Amino acid sequence: MKPGFQLAKDIYWVGKIDNREVPFHRLLLSKGTTYNAYLLKTGKPTIIDTVDMAFGREFAEAVAELIDPLDIQYIIVNHTEPDHSGGLAALASKATNATIVCTEIAVPEIQQMYKLQHRNFLVIKDGDQLDIGGKTLLFKETPYLHTEETMITYCVEDKILFPCDIFSTHVAVEHLFADEAGFDITDDFIGYYQAIIHPHRRYVRTLINAVADLDIEMIAPSHGFAIRHDIAKFIDLYASMSTETKDDKKVAIVYATLKNNTKKMANILKDCFLENQIKVEVWDVDKADETEILNSIASADAVFVGSSTKYADMTGKLEDLLQKMQKMNLEGKLAAAFGSYGWSGEAIEVVQDYLNGTNMEVQSTSGVIKSTGMTHVEFPVRIRFSPTEDEKVKKIKNAAEFVSDLLLSVI
Repeated sequence: MKPGFQLAKDIYWVGKIDNREVPFHRLLLSKGTTYNAYLLKTGKPTIIDTVDMAFGREFAEAVAELIDPLDIQYIIVNHTEPDHSGGLAALASKATNATIVCTEIAVPEIQQMYKLQHRNFLVIKDGDQLDIGGKTLLFKETPYLHTEETMITYCVEDKILFPCDIFSTHVAVEHLFADEAGFDITDDFIGYYQAIIHPHRRYVRTLINAVADLDIEMIAPSHGFAIRHDIAKFIDLYASMSTETKDDKKVAIVYATLKNNTKKMANILKDCFLENQIKVEVWDVDKADETEILNSIASADAVFVGSSTKYADMTGKLEDLLQKMQKMNLEGKLAAAFGSYGWSGEAIEVVQDYLNGTNMEVQSTSGVIKSTGMTHVEFPVRIRFSPTEDEKVKKIKNAAEFVSDLLLSVI
């Protein structure tokens, strides 16, 4: 398959087949992958997504063989990760008349990544449409699938969905269409979901709602096979794999507080877990019976431990409890530290150290970034003074929602 392969009237594949063993997200893609990009030769010629940055020049040259780059009016960037936007710099240097179409969050990312501060941008909001001369493109925002700036593009007349990473497969395809692959792509489809999309399971609901009212006759993603048969089956796979477990889950929240700020954090965490139908037990370590707290921890699926900071240390009886926790078998439980502070908040880090001395799966910002790419979720959860401002409350809720998703996942 070569650039110029036709998917539908005036719509052409201009991607790159990468049949190496490709290192990707700390995985090794044994079947390679395909970077799919699309040229719509309409009255206002449009490119949807590009290719990996390693193939940027090759991509721009391939496009130039099919259309004069000066005629390109729009370059749509559904997702800024360099395996999709990496060819943008090379293409933009030739397509100097093109406006870059993306979400608001994507604009500074693209400007900084590819030194395109001088270019024209069309900022998309959910539900916006764009007339490209003979075809209409509808845009839906799908944040965190799998990064915050992500959107999907739907061609109204041809009923084709261009969802970038969503509904992808990591296969170096010989034939673009799944029904011509010569094998059932379902395992590859599920494998991609589990590796890339599932850590963002909560946001799959946004996707399912976004496509519910679309009449889709083809899914043309940015990796692997395009799907034109059994479309409902593949959408339903995302819906079923992102559903929540029916098993009862419980979180134990234990804290020590000086001026009730850490207590307020504990209550925000509690409310968020309850909203996610997760049972919660909250304990003030200086007021509750230690045996009851330890029994609650032993029966919980996740444990949050918080402390205020006084003279660079924890307060109250919390250290005694943490020492006893280190002697318990808490394997299989999730754990996280939290707390408020007024100066530097050392106690929160001491709690984290104690938790790391248990056999629980302790959450950390480093672990979140490496496993999901999310940068809005932070562990330990540190709040200076009272958690009253919206930004502080959101920070606490982000942590609770992340752990909720881990607890409720059916996979």
